[in-house]
Amino acid sequence: MKFPSWIRRYLIENHPLLPGGVAATLSLGMWALGIWQPLERISYDLLFKLRPHLEWDERIAVIAIDEASLGEYGQWPWSRDRHVQLLQSLEKYQPAAVGFDVLFFDPSPIDPQLAKAMAENGNVVLASLGDRAELVPEFQQAAAAIGHILHEPDPDGISRQGIGWIEQEPPLSVAMLKLANIPNIQPLSGENVWINWPSPVISDPNTGIIDAVPTYSFVDVVKGRDNQGNQIPEDALKDKLVLVGFVATGLDVIVAPLERMAGVYLQAAMMDNLLNNRLIKPLPNWANFLLIFTIGLGSAWLEFNRRLGQRLAIAFLLPSSWFGIAFVAFTVGHWWLPIAAPIGTIILTYTAVQLREQYEKQQLMNLFSQQVSPQMADMIWQRKTEIFLDGELPAQELTATVMFMDIRSFTSISEKLPPRDLFMWLNEYLEIMSDCIMEHDGVIDKYIGDAIMAVFGTPFAHTKPEEMQQDALNACAACLAIHEKLKLLNQQLKATGKPTIRVGIGMHTGVLMAGSVGGKKRSNFSVIGDTVNVAARLEPMNKQFTKNNPYNLLMTADTYHLVRDRYLGQEVDRIQLRGKEETTTIYAILGERSRSVPEGIRESPEKPD
Repeated sequence: MKFPSWIRRYLIENHPLLPGGVAATLSLGMWALGIWQPLERISYDLLFKLRPHLEWDERIAVIAIDEASLGEYGQWPWSRDRHVQLLQSLEKYQPAAVGFDVLFFDPSPIDPQLAKAMAENGNVVLASLGDRAELVPEFQQAAAAIGHILHEPDPDGISRQGIGWIEQEPPLSVAMLKLANIPNIQPLSGENVWINWPSPVISDPNTGIIDAVPTYSFVDVVKGRDNQGNQIPEDALKDKLVLVGFVATGLDVIVAPLERMAGVYLQAAMMDNLLNNRLIKPLPNWANFLLIFTIGLGSAWLEFNRRLGQRLAIAFLLPSSWFGIAFVAFTVGHWWLPIAAPIGTIILTYTAVQLREQYEKQQLMNLFSQQVSPQMADMIWQRKTEIFLDGELPAQELTATVMFMDIRSFTSISEKLPPRDLFMWLNEYLEIMSDCIMEHDGVIDKYIGDAIMAVFGTPFAHTKPEEMQQDALNACAACLAIHEKLKLLNQQLKATGKPTIRVGIGMHTGVLMAGSVGGKKRSNFSVIGDTVNVAARLEPMNKQFTKNNPYNLLMTADTYHLVRDRYLGQEVDRIQLRGKEETTTIYAILGERSRSVPEGIRESPEKPD
C-alpha cells in the first residue's frame, strides 16, 4: 500500500512517536498472547521480597494437625471423635468462628456425635470443594456455614491467588467472616483475588517454628495445654477466627511467593486481607493497555533526536523509575502495576528508535555517499532535523560558492593510455583532489568524467555574511591545497612514466537551489542555478588566461570580494557571458597575502565594489 506523501511525512517517517507506537503495539500483542505473564508473576514475587513485611491480623488463629498430634492420635485419617473432643474443648475459649480446612465426605459411626457437637457449638464452618452435596448430610444440617477450599496455583506452581465465590458457595474464609458478623469486610466477587501475603509464616525454616500467626497444636487444645505443658489461657482464642487444618509435613503444602507453607494459611491470608481491606488490586486490562501504550509513546518522545549516550541513560532510568513507582504503589496502596510489560515496552521502544534512526541515517547518507568528509557527515546527521523531510532533502534556496575543475588535454591523454591504466590514473587523481575539497568543508556534487564539481556552503543554508565569506575562503584554501598536492602527485606520476596533470578551476559565489535530485529509486544531493553555470563557464577560460594565473584559478568579482582580505588577486578580463546582460569581471588568484607573490606578478590596483 502506498501512502500519500503527507501521511508518510507526518505519521510514518518523521513523527517522533512512531517507534513508541510500534513498540507498544508489539508489547500489547505479547500481553494478549500471555508472553509477559510469566515475567509479571516473577515481578509480583519480587515485590513481596523487597517490601517491608506486614503483620498478620491478630484476630486469626490456627489449630494445627501437626506432627505432635499425629504422634498422639496416629496417622491420618483419625476417628471423628477427635473432632468431637476438639469442639468440646473449644467451648470454654469462645472463638468467633471455627473453620475446618478438612473435608468430611465419607460417613462414619461417629457422625451423629460430631454433628451434635457442631450444632451445640453453633459457629462451625465446614469445607467443601464447591458442591456441599458431597458432605455428610448430617454435617450439612449441623454446620453454621459451609465454604469451599478450592485452590489453583499458577502455572509455575506458586500460589498467588485465591478463588472467589463459586455459584452460591463462598470461600471458607468468607463464610467464617460472615458467620462472625464482622463489619466493614472487603466484598469479594466470583473472580480470583490476588493475595497480599503479609509475612513468612515460618520464622525459622531450620526449626519450622511458626510465630507470625498464633498456631496451636490440635492435641494441645484438646488437652488444654501448650507444648510446654502450660495451660492455654482461656482468652487465647476468645472471639478469634480459628482455622483447623494440616500443618504436618507433606499433608497439605503450597508454595507462596515468600515460602513453602501449609495450605491452611492460604485461607488465613485471605481472611487477613479481607479484614484489613488489603487484597492486592491489579489494574484492569483496559488500564494495562492504556498504560503500555502511554509508556511506549512517552519513551519514544523522550528518546527522539537524542545522542546515543543520552538515549542509553533514558533507557536505563525509565525502567528504574517505573520499578520504583510500581514498588511504592504496591507497598503503600496495595496496587499491583505491571512491571515486565512496561519495562519490556521501554526496551522495545529504544530498539525501535535505534532501528528507525539507522534507517534514517542510511537514507541521509545515501544522499551524501562519498560527497562529504566524515566530519561533515557527522554534522549532517546531528542536524538532520533541519534538512531531512520525507526521505529527501527538500529544495532550498541558499548562497554558496561553486567550484569546477577539469584536467587540461584529458582527451589526448586518454587516447594514449590503456583503459585499465587510465582508470587507475584518473581515480588516483580524483581521490587526492576530493580529499582536499572535503578537508575544507566542501561537498563533492558530482564527477563528470575527469571534471569535479564541488560546492562550499551546503547542505545547510548560510545566511550570515561571515558564514558566506568563510565558504568562499574555504573554497580558495581547497584550491591552493589542490595546487600543492598536484605538485607531489605529478612528481610521482613522472617517476613512474605516467602523464602529468594540469588543471583549470572556475569559481563563483551566488544564489542557487540545493536539494535531492533524481527519482524515487535513486537520487543524490545536488545544486542547480545560474551560479553553477557561471562557475562552469569560467573553468575552461584558464586556457586563454594563463598569464598572471599561477594557480589556474579564475573567479568572479562576487567571490573575490569575499576573499580579497586574505588572498591577492589580479583582474584578467571583463566579459559578457552568454545569456547575461551584466558584464562579469574575472579575477585570477595570485596567492595568500601572508606569502610572497611570484616575481613579475602584481595585484590588480582595482578592488571590486
